[in-house]
Amino acid sequence: MKKRVLFTGYAMEIGGIERSLINMLEQFDYDSFDVDLIVFCHTGEFMEMIPKQVNLLPESRSYAAIRKSILECLRQGLVKASLLRVASKAAAYVSARRLRPAEGPGYIQMQYDSKWFAAAHRGPMIEYDMAVSYAWPHDFVAEKVRAKRKIAWIHTDFTQLEMDRTMDEAVWSRYENIISISEACTDSFIKSYPSLKEKIKLIENITSPAFIRDMAEQGDIPQAMKPEGFTIVSVGRLSYVKGFDIAILALKLLHDRGLTKVKWHVVGYGGSENELREQIARSGLENSFVLLGKQMNPYPFIKHCDLYVQPSRYEGKAVTVTEAQILHKPIIITNYPTATSQVVHGKTGIICECSAEGLADAIGELYANDEKRKELIGNLELEDYHNRDELEKLYNMVV
Repeated sequence: MKKRVLFTGYAMEIGGIERSLINMLEQFDYDSFDVDLIVFCHTGEFMEMIPKQVNLLPESRSYAAIRKSILECLRQGLVKASLLRVASKAAAYVSARRLRPAEGPGYIQMQYDSKWFAAAHRGPMIEYDMAVSYAWPHDFVAEKVRAKRKIAWIHTDFTQLEMDRTMDEAVWSRYENIISISEACTDSFIKSYPSLKEKIKLIENITSPAFIRDMAEQGDIPQAMKPEGFTIVSVGRLSYVKGFDIAILALKLLHDRGLTKVKWHVVGYGGSENELREQIARSGLENSFVLLGKQMNPYPFIKHCDLYVQPSRYEGKAVTVTEAQILHKPIIITNYPTATSQVVHGKTGIICECSAEGLADAIGELYANDEKRKELIGNLELEDYHNRDELEKLYNMVV
């Protein structure tokens, strides 16, 4: 008899976490498992990529409002959601003043949203053999799902998040296991929650090299990549965490040093877009630092670049870095705490200081050293990035 498994996540917008979930579901053993999926808000381009074997459960309009503004909730007639958002915002301000007086509610408000929205909504009526909270919000599975085993996933460096640690630990403690995507991610989590050390299990993000290479071949060479020069590509959400403001400063430094043929293309979208465009204009880089926006298929952009750069301030384990490695691209990443979990410095990429000067120096060195770029490519060609066997670890946790 098949075991029954539930996965949950907020939405299916284009992003690393969502892409890793799709990769996992694409390679899941549906002969042995029936899989239900709760996507709290049915939005995002990856909705179309959910495998047909997965049973997608209906959306709850009220629960989907967990990320909507109070005004938006009111306009849509979601009274209960509006009240919950007001209450969580007020509680978060009180907690934030107590924990760190100089700052606003930040991530703490998301914690109250997760807690109180879960308390106010019903969960599925059936019992699962295993329930997996793959991405925030995690209170729902902890509180509202009946399952013989509950598992939650961590995708980021928790030492970088400002939150109410006591409240957060109470949620994580409700799970039998907590899945980390890298050793570095595990270490950062344990620093924040040492009492949960025994719950941690390592399962790397599932990758499909064949799929990535096939997608990279689809379509023509992107028009934006055709001008002659040295092309850098980055993929990621336009947010403070991803460090694209630092990247703009780095490119300005490179141009000031005479490397005017270097162009930087960013695939992604997010709340910082207007600020970044203003910074690009102030720097006079309108034709050299190009925001390409949301792209369903980023792989042709990566395939046709000369260098892939991840300028992040912090990461858990960047899916896009692994994808660039699969496409055998020379890589530079900044020295965020989990960087060494993905790149062996000097062998499978370069790790540089997370600053404009650090990025500019590292890029300038690879720009001038064709032999080093070839060496990095040759090393990547010897690596095997197929890790479907990682799923066996998850299967073995099912009760």
